[in-house]
Amino acid sequence: MVMDTLLAELIALRRELHRHAELADHEFGTRQIIRSFLVRTQPGEIFDDLGGTGLAAVYDSGKPGKTLLFRADIDALPIDEGVVLPHASGTAGVAHKCGHDGHAAVLCGLAALLKRQGVPRGKVVLVFQPAEETGTGAARVLADDRLIRLAPDWAFAFHNLPGYETGSVVVKSGPFASASRGMIVRLTGRVAHAATPENGVNPALALAEIIQCFQRLNSAPELFTGFVLTTIIHASLGERAFGTSAGQAEILATLRSHDNRNMARLGEECLSAAQAIARRHGLGITTAWADEFTETRNHPEAVSVIERAAGANSCPVHHLAEPMRWSEDFGQFTARIPGAMFGLGAGRDHAALHAGEYDFPDEIIGIGVRLLARIGTILLAV
Repeated sequence: MVMDTLLAELIALRRELHRHAELADHEFGTRQIIRSFLVRTQPGEIFDDLGGTGLAAVYDSGKPGKTLLFRADIDALPIDEGVVLPHASGTAGVAHKCGHDGHAAVLCGLAALLKRQGVPRGKVVLVFQPAEETGTGAARVLADDRLIRLAPDWAFAFHNLPGYETGSVVVKSGPFASASRGMIVRLTGRVAHAATPENGVNPALALAEIIQCFQRLNSAPELFTGFVLTTIIHASLGERAFGTSAGQAEILATLRSHDNRNMARLGEECLSAAQAIARRHGLGITTAWADEFTETRNHPEAVSVIERAAGANSCPVHHLAEPMRWSEDFGQFTARIPGAMFGLGAGRDHAALHAGEYDFPDEIIGIGVRLLARIGTILLAV
């Protein structure tokens, strides 16, 4: 009965967060909703303004022991609500289409259990991280002196995964989620009249050549030891004026690989190719990087703990043969703290992440809470 009451509260909380969806670095209302819930669980400390617009709650047993960190992301996406919901986002063009509202609700559920059951030894730190979608929030959170002082021994997070059986657990040792980064290439030539293009320097051919070169890198086994992918996401040339020969162009591409080493090589190859092509066509070139995500690498011992927690909760376990292609800035945590991220099945036929039709499945909230609680029980028992 107690768990049923808590689940009802968490579902209501999740839907309230969904209604108040906010983009990265603007999670002010989201933070306040979460904080109001956390205060009721009586943590020893609450860290406000963590990573800018995040927060954390610390539950200290007062006894020697490990410090465990559990993290949930809280930002929404610049995507319209593509499905009719009683708890639809009230912000035009912004919605929780990755399930961060559900992740936060699960972590709040763990907070409620910590209040009721206590922490046997050591500390438990619950981090509600902003700006995951832009890849900037985790690094800022980890740079906060308050978190550094706690020196967590282990860090855990989960992500809901449509396409997998509801309530199943998806794990992998080593790289779990891919590294990625956005590349921006700007080419500068010289505008001319369309009737006399020879008087200008038009970057059209260079634009086409760079795109083709980037695409060819996707199948270059002589350069890379594993999976790499370059996806052209935007390209523009000149102005929409029939009387002019273009003088500028821009290409945006997302670079992706299973690990940091291949990502570094892929970035070098793309940059070198773009610069060489620009020089050959007599063009100026500037480049920039954005949305940079390191690989999320799981510690084998942490994965073993997740598997034990899944078994204790009768959750089917799926072992990935390869890392997820998408990226997660929880990789910033696992690069500094031993830990792991796991997937929590959202349903085989559930709408895909980042789709307008997606909504976090409330039926996995309780499963997520129990899994995190069991992870804590296992690690704090020794």
